[in-house]
Amino acid sequence: MLFPKKAKFRKWQTARKNPNKIGVASRGTKVSFGSYGLKATTAARVRSNQIESARVAANRKMGKLGKMWIRLFPDRPFTAKAAEVGMGKGKGDPKGYCFEVKPGRILFEVDGVTEEVAREALRKAGTKLPVKTKVVSREDIENI
Repeated sequence: MLFPKKAKFRKWQTARKNPNKIGVASRGTKVSFGSYGLKATTAARVRSNQIESARVAANRKMGKLGKMWIRLFPDRPFTAKAAEVGMGKGKGDPKGYCFEVKPGRILFEVDGVTEEVAREALRKAGTKLPVKTKVVSREDIENI
């Protein structure tokens, strides 16, 4: 699983949850490395184990031929309190790391396989993530 080597702060403050103020991604919105990409259409926090699960699912479908790029890195710590612990007494301990995805962000890129295999591999990877996704190609984005 992905996680940073070291973090400046152990715990981050929780971001605001108003869905009207999420906005869209301004960085990482184009397919830069591969021929096909998996684009997020909704916002969510993607945990490191979900990223790893999506990577494994896509790699199983592609086999040894394809190359895959992961375009997100979980550097935001999230905390959780233990089960059956009462309210109060401070914030919970860091549990893992996540990445805040905004709509329009390219999450994964694939190259070196046919279009059908790439689309199916990215579709399977998208089912493992908590965001709605669609598969885009480099040509689709350049024509827009």
